[in-house]
Amino acid sequence: MMSVDAREVVIRTEGLTKRFGDVAAVMDLNVTVRRGEIYAFLGRNGAGKSTTIRLMLALLRPTSGSVEILGYRMGPNVLRPLERIGSMVESAGAYGNLTVRENLDLQRKLLGLRRGAWVAEAVELCGLGEVLDRRVDTLSLGNKQRVGLGRALLNRPEILILDEPTNGLDPAGIADVRALLKRLAAERNTTVFLSSHILSEVQQLADTIGIIHRGRLLEEIGYEELRRRNREYLEIHVANTKRAAWALEEKCGVRDYVVHEDGVLRVYGGFDRAEAYNRALVEAGVGIISVHMSEERLEDHFMKLTAGEGNEQQSKLTSDDSRGNGS
Repeated sequence: MMSVDAREVVIRTEGLTKRFGDVAAVMDLNVTVRRGEIYAFLGRNGAGKSTTIRLMLALLRPTSGSVEILGYRMGPNVLRPLERIGSMVESAGAYGNLTVRENLDLQRKLLGLRRGAWVAEAVELCGLGEVLDRRVDTLSLGNKQRVGLGRALLNRPEILILDEPTNGLDPAGIADVRALLKRLAAERNTTVFLSSHILSEVQQLADTIGIIHRGRLLEEIGYEELRRRNREYLEIHVANTKRAAWALEEKCGVRDYVVHEDGVLRVYGGFDRAEAYNRALVEAGVGIISVHMSEERLEDHFMKLTAGEGNEQQSKLTSDDSRGNGS
């Protein structure tokens, strides 16, 4: 686990566990979120992300363990911290038979807020001006997500807890949400805790990443630390990986490499010897399709952590910004 810096801890879970019968959805989860950071909870569909968020918001009662937010231990009758939190869980949660304006005004009344700039500000931040008088059930999934985010921002929260906030948005919409969350963190010191299975989004947004898999937190790491750890490598695409590996070992003394089934070798270090590697492969009669330098990505790190844990589910963890639907 990563060490905690001097900033105030605003969300903490300790030994958080939730079972549904014999199924453990969340197991012994210890998460630490500091004020003003954007924390991304990354995992495949079904990893336990939505269950964790429901436990944080006291929408579910934990089997064991605890959640503390803003110094309060969360539970069914703990309301004070909820006044300082904005949330969106799984879906926008708006009333489909009401217009966007009516939904926002109803949420304002439920929060006990006066008329004024509250709704106007949420509309501006979430780009809802053109759909204000349309019924929510006529909107696209992306615009419904914008409505949900607008509702979450109405009370100008100290903490935003968002479940897959970019679900259904097109690339431009995703970029808008990313910019908004960064702006809130930078200008208002808003703490953002969001779940996602979209790797590329997490890489561009998060200060801290918590990787959850099958209900367990595998790692909690600052993104800058993750970048420091990741190594550059030569990616060599060849016609025969077995013969290529032999040639690199015997002729060049290469030891630090990985062979992939798709005809790719990743050779770490020794980039100044790329020409020698190429020559050794040619002399060994290995057909070279391509050679280029690359760097390990968050996806590589995730797959290393979850190695052997069902790679058939990799399609559920995506770097495609246009896909959504998490858990």
